[in-house]
Amino acid sequence: MKLRSKILTVLALTASLVTGCSSDADTVSSNLSKDADHFKIQRRIVFYNGITGDYILEVTGLCSIGNNDDPRKLSVTCKVGEGQYKKHFLGLSDNVTFFAEQIAPAVSDPYHYKVVFRPEEIIPDVELQTSGGN
Repeated sequence: MKLRSKILTVLALTASLVTGCSSDADTVSSNLSKDADHFKIQRRIVFYNGITGDYILEVTGLCSIGNNDDPRKLSVTCKVGEGQYKKHFLGLSDNVTFFAEQIAPAVSDPYHYKVVFRPEEIIPDVELQTSGGN
């Protein structure tokens, strides 16, 4: 019992230290990013040529920007209907870059940090196969 209470105390202290280090702005920023990754934020993502100043491509909608993309590459995934998505892959170069703009304001509470569990990431996709016999 002693070990369990020590572990719980350490976990509680660690959690309070981690949450205590962030500002309201950090919490709101994190919450907005999570909402965008769950297709709740309208964005406009513009790719432009930094030399000519020309817009090359514009993607607008409920879009998530790739967080773990390779350098000089960017993926944009957009929700286009109920359960329907489109994913775009774009290359970046020395003169081509992008900016993303949140089109409309969103409500976010600096006093509530969001943690989102995705069951499909925790529990792997299991394919069951039945035997051909009885």
